[in-house]
Amino acid sequence: MDDVLIPGRLTVPSLSALAAFEAAARHGSFTRAAEELNLTQGAVSRQVAHLEGALGVSLFERIKKRVSLTAAGAAYAAEVREGLSRLAAATVSTMAFRGAAGVLNLAILPTFGTRWLIPRLPRFIEAHPGITINFATKLVPFDFTREPLDAAIHFGDPVWPGARLHRLMGEEIVPVASPALVARFGLAEAADMLKAPLLQQSTRPRAWANWLEQQGLPPQRALMGPRFEQFAMVSQAAVAGLGLAIVPRFLVEEELRSGALVIPVDRSLVGQEGYYLVYPEEKAGLPAVAAFRDWLLAECAPAP
Repeated sequence: MDDVLIPGRLTVPSLSALAAFEAAARHGSFTRAAEELNLTQGAVSRQVAHLEGALGVSLFERIKKRVSLTAAGAAYAAEVREGLSRLAAATVSTMAFRGAAGVLNLAILPTFGTRWLIPRLPRFIEAHPGITINFATKLVPFDFTREPLDAAIHFGDPVWPGARLHRLMGEEIVPVASPALVARFGLAEAADMLKAPLLQQSTRPRAWANWLEQQGLPPQRALMGPRFEQFAMVSQAAVAGLGLAIVPRFLVEEELRSGALVIPVDRSLVGQEGYYLVYPEEKAGLPAVAAFRDWLLAECAPAP
């Protein structure tokens, strides 16, 4: 059956037609799409033609032996590609249930994940050997209904519509620099910080302004300096001597222990925001989500 047509319901094209269209759209060629799908060029052309007939719109402009997407085709290709990707991810996740206790698709903040979470994961895996965790990187909140994800680590305020949030921890922000940069600029007092380049973290645009204001210093230079997307990049730039960074202390503990970074003026900034585990209400009962939540909250609990 090429498509399903039920009165009062939508026509759903066959997966083979959608796959042929997506491949042809991506390659801009029926021939290359046929090679990828192990079909004949005629079979791909027929699948696309049938899809165009079902939709009632032209998806490709055909000029001699070349094809290019129409405006409608380009818009449809983006949606089809996303839909096929979601189906593939769902299929892989479901297959992972074979002989396992479940799968957790988790979005993490990259530096929090690599510096704090992943080093602790062996304890979770030891306690829950049947659960597989798949990781994705997300820097800002997203819509769970549009992403094949079960939970996320979020930093900010406890606001995420339609989701449950569990506070994990706050953070202490400190200025750090390489010993060489401290010596070069003579960084001994808070006011000395204004002599050196201030490294910026894209998702924390007010970090330097907040710290400078707490010290009674003018924030005019707070946004001046090289900008980086992740804390890992900011801290490595500081190690390289490119400037002063302002980062959560727990994310640079290794560099502080080794002496690669120092805190020239130990005046920390503690805000109201924090790290949270977030997941949709409808996934609260999933065994993998519940197990990870309980373990993570125990890891973050204050020592007795």
